[in-house]
Amino acid sequence: MKALSCLVCLVGMGLLNCSNVRAAEPIEPIGEVQVVGEGYAFTEGPAWHAETGTLLFSDIPNATIHRVGLDGKITVFTDDSKFNNGILIDAHGRVLGCQMAGQVVQYDLASAKATKLASEYAGARFNAPNDLVVDQAGGIYFTDPLFRAPQPLPQGGQFVYYIAVDGTVSRVTEDLAAPNGIGLSPDGKQLYVCPSKQSKMLVYQVLGPGKLSSAKKFCDLKQPAGKSETGADGIVLDIQGNVYITTHLGVQICSPAGEFLGVVSFPQQPANVCFGGEDWQTMYVTARTGVYSVRMPIAGLHPESK
Repeated sequence: MKALSCLVCLVGMGLLNCSNVRAAEPIEPIGEVQVVGEGYAFTEGPAWHAETGTLLFSDIPNATIHRVGLDGKITVFTDDSKFNNGILIDAHGRVLGCQMAGQVVQYDLASAKATKLASEYAGARFNAPNDLVVDQAGGIYFTDPLFRAPQPLPQGGQFVYYIAVDGTVSRVTEDLAAPNGIGLSPDGKQLYVCPSKQSKMLVYQVLGPGKLSSAKKFCDLKQPAGKSETGADGIVLDIQGNVYITTHLGVQICSPAGEFLGVVSFPQQPANVCFGGEDWQTMYVTARTGVYSVRMPIAGLHPESK
């Protein structure tokens, strides 16, 4: 892992030419795509809760978060999610969510009661918080694009923010083309941001909690035939630092150096992705009206592995 971290750092700093690095092996599923659930309006935010062995996911238009039990039965976690999009469960078992109505919250696992963590910056509400990731200090990075946001945008642009452990909120990026999926490398030194309005995915060096370098290109997404600038939605990483990005073509996989390693196709266009299961090798994907799962050869990055 140490050697991998060094490679990522050198590539990110522009000190290592990717063309001189031996190409990584392709990554392919080791099982068939399975249906977890169907018939929703628009699914998002899959998140695995290891302690209970359950999956949470959002149905945004219906303002509902669902829970998939150990027996595969799907029940309602809350029907008042305020259009919750991304969900994340951190190393302390906190269930965190991005409510597109304008705030980042923490849910009580038993009651589903939402406690506000942040709702504004510089005296104005957030646009529509979309997705989030937690760093090793316990701070939260989240994206705030334009989807479901009031117009004109309350924040005057689209940015990434950081909620420090003490609740202080800071803006940590420049204006971006619909920042959406977000993830951290296994060592916490690279922050990946996937915009929805461009094909170029971004990476930042993490200089400290809530402190980032300028953006650099991480990779260019493979494009559907006849299109050139489709972007991404969700993102997750595995324990080797490979990056899984939901796109028009499916879940595109890139190495830490930005090399294309393959694409996993689903019956519908994926919106978001997470890893889970007892060994963290099941990839769960929310895709339009359905939720799907597929077994993968490498375990996903999870709180205990950081």
